[in-house]
Amino acid sequence: MPWFHDLGITFVMRPLLFLFTRYKVEGKNNVPQQGPLIVVSNHLSMTDPPVLSTSIPRSIVFMTKEELFSDPILGPFARGWHAFPVRRGHLDREALRQADQVLRDGLALGMFPEAMRSATGKMQQGYTGAALIALRNKSLILPVGIKGADKLNKINFIFHRPELTVNIGKPFTLPHSGGRLTKEQLAPATDIIMRKIAELLPESYRGYYADRESR
Repeated sequence: MPWFHDLGITFVMRPLLFLFTRYKVEGKNNVPQQGPLIVVSNHLSMTDPPVLSTSIPRSIVFMTKEELFSDPILGPFARGWHAFPVRRGHLDREALRQADQVLRDGLALGMFPEAMRSATGKMQQGYTGAALIALRNKSLILPVGIKGADKLNKINFIFHRPELTVNIGKPFTLPHSGGRLTKEQLAPATDIIMRKIAELLPESYRGYYADRESR
């Protein structure tokens, strides 16, 4: 049962986060308690999915890059986070079908619109997949900014207890005039999503979306 699985993740992860990091969650009251939801976040570390699962009081099903499932070490973890695979750089219709089903089931779908971890900690330009799924399903979107998870990529972080902050923003929907979705519509919709995430992060993390309003 998903809720039982998530309870197990929280039971294991929460004490580890408090022990080895200075962990805090802001904006938890912004999380809708039920109904379909797309959780979008910046992507800094392989720990991001369990950190989100621990921080957000909802069962989250993650869309995860296909390559991870064939990794002998990380594959079992990917499957453990309720994840399903997506082929990056392609229109993966099976992944879209699974994403639609997650939302029809009233669950939360977890996505990292940058599609890959940032090597610098700064936000990269977002891909249009999250906007496409949100508009197809008229879904509520919950933006999340993770600060400090980039410090967890090397095991010696356990000696330094870095700050780890999960900042949860207010849910929103994307404007859509109806009709067939095009690249011209998805680009500005993606920009809205990414700017909502960037607003939850310090300026030093915003990267491509730093001062985006002025571009």
